[in-house]
Amino acid sequence: MSIDALRDLIPAYGKDISLNLSSLANETVLNDQQKWGCFLASAHAIGVGPVVKLIEAQAETVLSPEAMNAAKAAAAIMGMNNIYYRSLHLMKNQEYTTLPAKLRMNVIGNPGVDKLDFELWSTAVSAINGCGACIDAHEGELRKHAVPNVQIQAALRIGAVVHAASRIIASETALRA
Repeated sequence: MSIDALRDLIPAYGKDISLNLSSLANETVLNDQQKWGCFLASAHAIGVGPVVKLIEAQAETVLSPEAMNAAKAAAAIMGMNNIYYRSLHLMKNQEYTTLPAKLRMNVIGNPGVDKLDFELWSTAVSAINGCGACIDAHEGELRKHAVPNVQIQAALRIGAVVHAASRIIASETALRA
């Protein structure tokens, strides 16, 4: 299992992160598409090579090609939107929030998978990228469709743990370079 291979890359000081990877891989509050889409979108959002490679290998055993593409698309579109909307949120001049974004975001309306799964993945990526406005927007959309808090929390937990694992592996790789 690729998650086990990923865990093997984490040194002893990251034991909690390793254990969290294992427990989240076995999480049952999300279905497999929701869970592995969160893992994959999170890994692509962070972009640490070994983590992306190992999580993608695991996700390929569960996700359809359409879901693989949609999870990557969630990371890509949120990579743009999280910067743009976080900037608007942080700026004192609120006039910018009244202007049209003029950025293509078609994949949000037609992600190629269940819209709520895409929203979960976008929530995880928005948390990784630190955009409170986007987290609120995606969480609000999920809540409108009665997605339980525990599912939204699971997506956030996956994003947090994949981020931590990626930071550990990136820093360990830097030490060996």
